[in-house]
Amino acid sequence: MVEAYDVRPAAREQIISVGAKPVELDLDTGESEGAGGYAKEQGEDFLRRQRELMTAVVAEQDIIITTAAIPGAKSPILVTEDMVVAMKPGSVIVDLAAERGGNCDLTEQGKTVVAHDVTILGPENVPSDLAYHASQMYGKNMQTLLELILDEQGNLNLDFNDEIVAGTVVAHQGNIPHPHMRKLLGLAELVRTARTASCHR
Repeated sequence: MVEAYDVRPAAREQIISVGAKPVELDLDTGESEGAGGYAKEQGEDFLRRQRELMTAVVAEQDIIITTAAIPGAKSPILVTEDMVVAMKPGSVIVDLAAERGGNCDLTEQGKTVVAHDVTILGPENVPSDLAYHASQMYGKNMQTLLELILDEQGNLNLDFNDEIVAGTVVAHQGNIPHPHMRKLLGLAELVRTARTASCHR
């Protein structure tokens, strides 16, 4: 029995599509998704309420796998020490966000620790440990990206109104369309138009 939780409302359908049960919390998540489909960083009030509601859910699980990461920021704490205390003895947490600070209060990067009779794994560089599958996933992602940005003749066709294109291209024709890079450089937010920019490769 697999349950899954994601702060983005769009993920509910994805969870169901792979046969898992979505965890539903009484939270306003309408503005939780940012560019590129990633979750946006939430305020402390939201995170506090989320942790309160998740405590009962976490206490029922035998294994918890956390993956929450925010590009360019520390991973949010989703599993507090109080939640770990409430878990059943022998439960396991696999914190795949360990390299960005971890989603569990008690995660130690690169280590396996036991706290309150719960085993907490904080693995580093998981793609290297699963190189074959990581390569398969990377190859499929690259194929999908190329199909998105190339037309049928193989020419580059960049539609910056597409959130994937906008979140992938760092610089183009002397401009910087990438939202996070613009923010880091102190540039104003780009206003999107209906035009499509294209050029030959």
